[in-house]
Amino acid sequence: MTDPFTPSTELRSGIAAHPQTVLITGAAGNLGRAVASAFAAQGAHLVLIDLRRENLEQSHGAQSERQLFLPANLLDATQVQGAVQAAVARFGRIDVLCNLAGGFRMGDAVHATPDSTWDFLMDLNARTLLNMVRAVVPHMLEHGGGKVVNVGAFAAQKGAAHMGAYCAAKSSVIRLTEAMAAELREQHINVNCVLPTILDTPENRAAMPDADPLRWVAPADLASVIAFLASDAAKAMHGAVLPVTGLS
Repeated sequence: MTDPFTPSTELRSGIAAHPQTVLITGAAGNLGRAVASAFAAQGAHLVLIDLRRENLEQSHGAQSERQLFLPANLLDATQVQGAVQAAVARFGRIDVLCNLAGGFRMGDAVHATPDSTWDFLMDLNARTLLNMVRAVVPHMLEHGGGKVVNVGAFAAQKGAAHMGAYCAAKSSVIRLTEAMAAELREQHINVNCVLPTILDTPENRAAMPDADPLRWVAPADLASVIAFLASDAAKAMHGAVLPVTGLS
């Protein structure tokens, strides 16, 4: 009988006997497109999750044999479980989970932060991650290992004025990453996260027209770091919190 906690041949060797299956949340966004492209270039099977199918189609074109679209509300644990089950039914396994879904809001002092802002930021940044790992990690344990890459924020390393709720939410991502890494490393599941500064997106350029986007992080560059953390080259990394700050 195969030991469920012994990594499969492809995870040990880094040479996949089958294409990796990579599940990406927030897949319709700018970073989601870049991460999907990075893994597609490696020949991976892609499970792309976002709230609406039409957004996935607009971002990634038509669904294909290697690309599965699964619209789901990540705050609904039942929908998340259904999406993961559909992914496993299609591709047989999930090797990599990239938790990209998240949100940003600032402007209030801590004492003036409304419940709606607190709930919005904690839900999008922490609860979506929690719902995904509840659904995916048991499957990884059954199959002998896997990789989880979370997206925090550089700003989450300390508090900042008028960003208390956002910093707290993204700091939760860091702490959850570290806790998961401690819990799962003996089961051959690597859990790490990246801490980007501002991403160079059309939306951020429009919102900050006087800023220098050359100082920001290109989504493709952040995607390369995420792909590295999901690779066999990062097999010794557990609970890493990597700042990604641009200016190459």
